[in-house]
Amino acid sequence: MFKLDSRLHNDTFFVCDLSLCRVLLMNDSQFPWLILVPMKNDIAEIIDLSEQEQVTLLQESALASKALQALFSPLKLNVAALGNVVRQLHVHHVARFDNDCAWPKPVWGNQPTVAYDPDKAKALVETLKQWFNDNT
Repeated sequence: MFKLDSRLHNDTFFVCDLSLCRVLLMNDSQFPWLILVPMKNDIAEIIDLSEQEQVTLLQESALASKALQALFSPLKLNVAALGNVVRQLHVHHVARFDNDCAWPKPVWGNQPTVAYDPDKAKALVETLKQWFNDNT
């Protein structure tokens, strides 16, 4: 049974499950921000996945990036698997704009998070679910 790290669980909204990854929306309204988490326990690094799973992760990462491009038209996409705080393998996909509050710096550690209004979060999750449903 797949177990999501409690910090990821507490800081995100569930969007959907793909063939390998769980798609989460980061609860920070300052940035359109998806997180992909391979649904495998005790995995910390991309190289811990099988070669086929690595290919699937790349495909699903591209899909998440396309979702952000289609829905938000960002200037740039930041895609990263850091894992310094949460060891469980997860890949951040952040839509960036030259007028966002952190530009051009990283989104981590430069400003406090701003949680979504619950109604706006629910609507965005539904939009994302529909996009993934239509494109997978």
